[in-house]
Amino acid sequence: MVDRGMSLNEIPLTTLHGDDTTFGEYADKVKLVVNVASRCGLAPQYAKLEDLQKTYGDRGFTVLGFPSNQFLQELGSEEAIAEYCSTTWGVTFPMFEKTKVNGRSQHPLYAELTKTPDASGKAGRVIWNFEKFVVTPDGSVHRFRPTTEPDAPEIVEVIEGALAG
Repeated sequence: MVDRGMSLNEIPLTTLHGDDTTFGEYADKVKLVVNVASRCGLAPQYAKLEDLQKTYGDRGFTVLGFPSNQFLQELGSEEAIAEYCSTTWGVTFPMFEKTKVNGRSQHPLYAELTKTPDASGKAGRVIWNFEKFVVTPDGSVHRFRPTTEPDAPEIVEVIEGALAG
């Protein structure tokens, strides 16, 4: 857990539909930030992400999906991604434009988030699609690797703890 202060909130974002916003628009929410990919074997996690959104969305929680093709498993256009997420998984949570999660062109949000170590103490690059970061309203970041399911007890505990606070 790392306290980031307000710097995360200043980071600009662009939605899947091309609208400009900032991470700060979600400052008062518990956020589950996930790099997603439509053709990934972990794509069924979309269903559990949407379940979390429906369960906690009215209590100050949101999933934020960031499609990434850095592992060569995402669809070609934002329109195709939006249609896939909506028709296949019924996604209602905010989705953003395709994002570089690693490397020299890494999005500023991921440059900050990847400084946070996971439960084993390892920070650094995103290792695969569906890596998860829970960011609480106080700026604390909790990192979970791709094979940790969205509804895993350790993720739900952080979400519920932050919502109760």
